[in-house]
Amino acid sequence: MTARETDVAALAAGVAAGERRALARAITLVESGRADHRAQALDLLERLRADGSPARGRQALRLGLSGTPGVGKSTFIESFGLMLTARGLRVAVLAVDPSSARSGGSILGDKTRMEQLSRDPRAFIRPSPSQAQMGGVARRTREAVALCEAAGFDIILIETVGVGQSETVVAELCDIFLLLLAPAGGDELQGVKRGIMEMADLILVNKADGDLKPAALRTMADYAGALRLLRRRPQDPEGFPKAMCVSALATEGLAVAWDEMQALTAWRRQNGHWEARRAAQARHWFEEEVRQGLLAALGRDPARGMLEDLGQAVTAGSLTPEAAAVRLLASLA
Repeated sequence: MTARETDVAALAAGVAAGERRALARAITLVESGRADHRAQALDLLERLRADGSPARGRQALRLGLSGTPGVGKSTFIESFGLMLTARGLRVAVLAVDPSSARSGGSILGDKTRMEQLSRDPRAFIRPSPSQAQMGGVARRTREAVALCEAAGFDIILIETVGVGQSETVVAELCDIFLLLLAPAGGDELQGVKRGIMEMADLILVNKADGDLKPAALRTMADYAGALRLLRRRPQDPEGFPKAMCVSALATEGLAVAWDEMQALTAWRRQNGHWEARRAAQARHWFEEEVRQGLLAALGRDPARGMLEDLGQAVTAGSLTPEAAAVRLLASLA
């Protein structure tokens, strides 16, 4: 066995044993863009899925969380996470921070905002840069989720960057999609538009405390009425999706929301929707990986210089993007 194989084997063993440092190193590895690191990351993931691995078959409840900036996502995750760890559950938080379009850098300040949860031995918080990936999640978030499952976490919370109604990609990563809203945030019924609202399983109106509680109750009622107008999805029992009020600051409504998540999960498992959804998600990410890989290969291969030439023609205005794409795809046939 080579030194590289030994390192990957040791890392896989550490992740399977639930070692936090090994998990952090593994996520860094899968997020790396280097070709040699990519090969090691794939090797690592295969080892964790292989027959005989203690991590094989481990599953966690994956919760996606989205909401506009300032709605209190970090406060909610900390309060909710502390409630879960107090019940003996292990919680992993994958928080995706927006990357600068100019410098490519990210603040990655979620551990600072979740100070209590970050010190909890049953919790693991990992901020990751979005790296200009669309949809509110990072490109390798799915693999980070798989690593957290392999490490034995019971709940994985995926927090998106908070850009609004375009954050639908997280629905392809999670079992339950939570949308966090603020009370009296404007035109509440904007949410019935196709997009992020139709993908939400639970709409949680946060900050339902103090002077804002009446406004939060009105907002919840507005959304509850709007949800009744939407066509019922086959993966939902009667009454879902639903709107609820919570207060992350006062830790009110969190236990009731958790009960609803468990009830929805149990129903989907019993009716075959859980496994079907995960299978469809795996197919989605396979196709996405193929698309990303083909584009990257076209950019690297000197023999495919058409990509650069056609790109320059589009930039110069001598060719439309649609016509350039047709020409490039025809050359691959």
